[in-house]
Parts: sequence; structure tokens; C-alpha cells
Amino acid sequence: MSVKDKLHELEEMAVAMRARWQASAVAESSQASATEDAGDDSGSATAPAVEVKRENEATAINQPVSPLTGLDLDTAIRLRWALRDIKGKRTKLTPVSPDDLRTLVEMGLVEMRDDVPVLTNEGHRVLD
Repeated sequence: MSVKDKLHELEEMAVAMRARWQASAVAESSQASATEDAGDDSGSATAPAVEVKRENEATAINQPVSPLTGLDLDTAIRLRWALRDIKGKRTKLTPVSPDDLRTLVEMGLVEMRDDVPVLTNEGHRVLD
């Protein structure tokens, strides 16, 4: 079988898989709609997609929001690297800028002990 034939066969397989995926998505959607329309409050006949969505929502509610979430990407990356340097005790080799250090202290992620920055429990949680 030539490379061209194999490529054509792979393309056909991809088209078939895409069609099956779309068909299953439509089936799940209609199943979820039927369950919602039936007004079943017992929760025993919910569609798998609805159960996964509810589980993800519950997990998202229970997870704490990182203090770095609201910052722009460059600042969040810079502060995360500063936290890593503090955790690894590399601040003499790569000192943290005073502004970044002040920000981390204000966020409650770092505290100063004997003029040395140290991560708080919250700082450790952000990195883990």
C-alpha cells in the first residue's frame, strides 16, 4: 500500500470518527433534554454528560481560587517564579525584586523572617 493510499485511509477514518462523535454528542444532548423535560427530580436517570457537568461545577466550587488568578499573565508568571526561588532558597543567587516581594507579602504568600523571605502555608498551596 502506498503512502498516498494510507493517507487517504486515515482521512476516511478521521471523517468516520468525527461523524460518530457528532452523532454521540447529539444523542447525549437530546437525552439530557429529555431528562430535563421529564422533570425527574430523583436524579437517578440523569444523562452522563449532565452528571459530569454537575460534578465539575461542585469541584470548581470547592476548590480555592489562587491569589494569582486575577493578575495579568506576565505578572502571575513572574510572581510564581519568585515563589519558586524563595521555596528553593535561591534568593541570593536570583534576588526577588522589592516590588514583587512586597506584592507577595501583601497577598499573604510570603513572610519575612530575619530579613529572609519564607513561604507561608498559602504560598506553598499556590505552588502545589
